[in-house]
Amino acid sequence: MTVDNDAGKGRPEAIKAVPVRHPGRWLGAAVVLVLVAMFIHFLLTSKALDWPEQWKYLFSDPVLKGVRNTVWLTLAAMGGGVVLGVVLALMRLSANPLLSGAAWVYLWFFRGTPLYTQLLIWGAIGTLFPTVGIGIPFGPEFETWKTQELVNAALAAALGLILNEAAYMAEIVRAGILSVDEGQQEAASALGMSRMQTMRRIVLPQSMRVIVPPTGNEAISMLKNTSLVAAIPYSELTFTAQTIYATTYKIVPMLVMACLWYLLISSVMMIGQYYLERHYSRGTSKGAEARQRLRFRGGGGGQ
Repeated sequence: MTVDNDAGKGRPEAIKAVPVRHPGRWLGAAVVLVLVAMFIHFLLTSKALDWPEQWKYLFSDPVLKGVRNTVWLTLAAMGGGVVLGVVLALMRLSANPLLSGAAWVYLWFFRGTPLYTQLLIWGAIGTLFPTVGIGIPFGPEFETWKTQELVNAALAAALGLILNEAAYMAEIVRAGILSVDEGQQEAASALGMSRMQTMRRIVLPQSMRVIVPPTGNEAISMLKNTSLVAAIPYSELTFTAQTIYATTYKIVPMLVMACLWYLLISSVMMIGQYYLERHYSRGTSKGAEARQRLRFRGGGGGQ
């Protein structure tokens, strides 16, 4: 009996797990709920928003035309910006100092000056260059056109956005190319592939997982930057809203209506960005994002 009692006393007691309490989280959640309730109450009760006025113009012909112009400007700017950005990135990485220096000067100018100022210059491009011609440099011209007739508001807006976006896309593409291990290029060279073949078939496909996420962010930013072409001026969404409230004096409702359109379009773009990123992230560590979320929530690292 004595041995049994001693054995019983030597057994460890059952572990009583006490859940970790997070009062800060509950307090933060309560503050967020109160703020959300206040915001919803504001949306439902504020007379300044004038929802009937917004609904009146939400699908009107001028607004829909402004939406179409905004969308095509975004697509044109990103398409042209990506193509020109790839060229500039390759120039920056070139061993030729003339090409590399020219690309650096381009990036320095377009990244160092405000987009709005650049668009103002494009709006007055006819003053800077009265005529545009084809001919021999510093020699006679074979054909000449008036710049103001050749470059209309739509073309000026598109060119201004494309040239500016190309400077930022060049750095994104360059970073993506540099993220690929040099051994990949050496292996391709050993197989007899040219520099251009290596870039097209080996480097660029692998660099897409680095290029795509910031490019998606640039596209969403470009959607909003199209509102700056009012400096030219060109009738995109924000300019159309300004034109309407100039006659109705309903400033806030028209601007909120424009915001709703921007939110709708950008939400669609975010969905596309998500699936595009997921496609190009295949082959990477699938658990990396889950581990980051777990660590953030305090589930790892002893936090």
